[in-house]
Formats: sequence, C-alpha cells, structure tokens
Amino acid sequence: MAGSVTGRYRREMTSPVRVRAIVPDDWPRLRALRLEMLADTPLAYLETLATAEALTDADWQARARRNAQPGSVAFVAEDEDGTWVGTMTVFRRDDVAFLVSVYVTPARRGRDAGVTDALLDNVIEWSRAQDGVTELRLEVHEHNPRATAYYRRRGFEMTGRSTPYALDRTQLDLEMALPLVGGVGP
Repeated sequence: MAGSVTGRYRREMTSPVRVRAIVPDDWPRLRALRLEMLADTPLAYLETLATAEALTDADWQARARRNAQPGSVAFVAEDEDGTWVGTMTVFRRDDVAFLVSVYVTPARRGRDAGVTDALLDNVIEWSRAQDGVTELRLEVHEHNPRATAYYRRRGFEMTGRSTPYALDRTQLDLEMALPLVGGVGP
C-alpha cells in the first residue's frame, strides 16, 4: 500500500513520502516517534510523556509486535531520506475499524503537506479490505477544532457519542465516523 496523494481532498506535498506498515524491528523508531508525539501534542493521546519514557525496551518491542498482529496495523510515513514524519494506527473490532494514534511532525503539517492524506488513504484502504468492516471510527478531543475540520473534509461525521477524556474526565473525546460501504467516503 503506497500512499498516493490525488483527488479532491489531497494536497501537494513539500516532498514525497512513502507509507508502509510498521514492523516489529522498527521498535526503536516507534519509541522515538511516540515520545515526539507525546511531547508535541500531549492532549491528543491517552498516555503521558512520563509514562511512555518509563517503558522498557521490552515494552516497546511488545508494542511494535502488537501493531503487526492480524486485525491491526500501524502505518508510518517516511520522507525520502527515511525520516519518520507521521503515523496512524487502525484496528478492527467486529464490523468497525478504529483509527488511533494519529500524528504528523510539525514540519510536515498543514494543508500543503499531504502527509495526513497519504496516511489516511492507507487506513481507509486497509479498513475497506477487512471483510465485514462497514465503518471507520475515531475520537477527537473536543478542544481540537483543526482535527475535527480535517476529518469532516475527509467525509467523517459526528456520531453524537462522546466519552470522557482519559487524562481529564471533565473534558470529552467526540466520536466521528466514516461509512465504508455503499461507495460512501473519499
């Protein structure tokens, strides 16, 4: 699954990226990107930087293996020089695929970069290829209007469901969904 960037929602990239699945041997790079994610955007994830920094090498190796199990995949976007510039993870539960752990490095964010589109295209393609999966869901923090707007542009809609944000139960994560059957969705 290569990340192509074409169509009405796609933007020109500042430099091309290659999208591929993370494999178990990638665990040191997975750790480095996860720590960057948590330092850069602590509100977006259900884990603190301190918690992630305390994990052992064996913990990170287990995470990398988990991302390669049937029913889930973690994608990474790599610049031409192999630098990791973004990631998205998707897993299935029954007839629903769930998008989690979305991140694009600050230098590659924005409407002109295309990294997010390339990653999401792969997530949608993987989700549609899962027998019986009819919908792709995600949760976005209520105080993240930029992400909400992006997902709306890509065809996701609010479901009306929410859950308390795990790190501050006074805030909410809002659920959005994209139908994957009947030709709906980008």
